[in-house]
Amino acid sequence: MTKAEEKQRLRAVMRQLEHELPERYKQAADRAIAAHLLAMPEYQEADTVFCFVGTAREIDTRPILESALAAGKRLCVPLCVEKGIMELRQVRSLEELTPGAYGILEPAADSLAVSIDEVDFAVLPCLTCNHLGQRLGQGGGYYDRFLSAYRGGTVLLCRERLIREEIPLEPHDYPVPWVLTENGLYEDGTPARLG
Repeated sequence: MTKAEEKQRLRAVMRQLEHELPERYKQAADRAIAAHLLAMPEYQEADTVFCFVGTAREIDTRPILESALAAGKRLCVPLCVEKGIMELRQVRSLEELTPGAYGILEPAADSLAVSIDEVDFAVLPCLTCNHLGQRLGQGGGYYDRFLSAYRGGTVLLCRERLIREEIPLEPHDYPVPWVLTENGLYEDGTPARLG
């Protein structure tokens, strides 16, 4: 089986596992993940934050997005512009977001573009990952392209019950230095202190 086939098989398994997670667990885990993230000094010190907008199946990032705006940070979120390509776009209110590609809430096409070099701190999604920050995404390649060009602080959000230590990797897969679950922060696979 090729790595690509292994990834597809693991995606199917993880989507089913996510679907079976109790709603109470997901809500509690998401609240804890958001609280942990907001306590990170790297987040607190960042002027420009890039964060995904969580879908119904992903971690609810609304508390993170709202906090960044309330703190006066420059907030940018993804805008899918073509297959596998996203741009970072600034938002000043979550009211600016409307359903776009794949039903994901996105900013308007005429919203202000933000250069990847302007981002101080990035918050990324995954279907699953391990504590080392090796991730498996949805398969579109959007975040792989982002990681190939971005050199700033990056954290990966994942519910602990969806962590898998064995992640099939290909040469274009980039690890993320920090992984945040409801249990706390992991840095290069090791539990790390927050704040």
